[in-house]
Amino acid sequence: MEQHTPLNQLRVNDEVQGFYLLKSAYAKTNKNGKPFLSAVLEDAGGSMDAKLWEYDNSTVGEQDAGRIVYVTGTVTEFMGALQLRINALRLRRPEEPVDLAALTPSAPIDADAVLARVWQLVESIEDADYRAIATMMLQRREQDFRSIPAAKSVHHGFVGGLLMHTANMLEQADFLSRLYGPIINRSLLLAGTLLHDFGKMKEFSFSELGLVTEYSTEGQLLGHLVIGAEWVAAAARKLGIPEEKSLLLRHLILSHHGEPEFGAAVVPVCMESELLHLIDKIDSRVEIYRKAFEEVPVGAFSSRIFALEHRVYHHP
Repeated sequence: MEQHTPLNQLRVNDEVQGFYLLKSAYAKTNKNGKPFLSAVLEDAGGSMDAKLWEYDNSTVGEQDAGRIVYVTGTVTEFMGALQLRINALRLRRPEEPVDLAALTPSAPIDADAVLARVWQLVESIEDADYRAIATMMLQRREQDFRSIPAAKSVHHGFVGGLLMHTANMLEQADFLSRLYGPIINRSLLLAGTLLHDFGKMKEFSFSELGLVTEYSTEGQLLGHLVIGAEWVAAAARKLGIPEEKSLLLRHLILSHHGEPEFGAAVVPVCMESELLHLIDKIDSRVEIYRKAFEEVPVGAFSSRIFALEHRVYHHP
């Protein structure tokens, strides 16, 4: 088996050689006009920015995102974060054995137990119509729901990420429904929460390891909100669900990003859609912090995190 040092065990000045997942790669030009490759390497334990300064565009490139690469280099530090200075980079050859489990980041959950809890919450939906559509769609797409990431990179971008993200949100939706009582339609909120990101199953293209490599044609033209709303409309027609309920459920999906500038097709205009948007935001931001804390020592600040637009502090 090949040498592989987990990325989260590397320190400044460590020499690196082994196989890693190429999360992303972009050819860029420095201030002197010379090309270089800016990449992100990943394995089951984390990720690391990497730079190949002597880059001639003839080896690995953006089209290879999601593939396994063999890397040699030295760990350096840039703006308080570890970075790999690549000496050599190539794609893995078919005959070279690798431990795929060591290269594939996965959700830190018991998937069987979490999926069982999701089904328990679905079965607890009081309204028969909302329970029927949630059940039908989960049955149809259970395997993808269990396995795919919830995003390409921002949050829950690992195998099982969609299951983890949705299950966390369902727990919050259930709690808030009980906290605020009669003013919340619990059945609508739970069904909308379950289905809010189902469209991501078609929005993304996936690598051999099950990770997101890029947005599909359908994903780029429509996006997961529209894809998910179309699926709900079709399922509702098949089940004979009243149009008003179908409309409300589609509204939750189309508005859960909150504002058009963040990808929402419409803004939330009912209590359940407002709560869904806030629950989604809470869970995604908590996960961003969780991942940052894996790489930031206690008592230190992270570098600026793009999704948050600021640094985070890992307090004792």
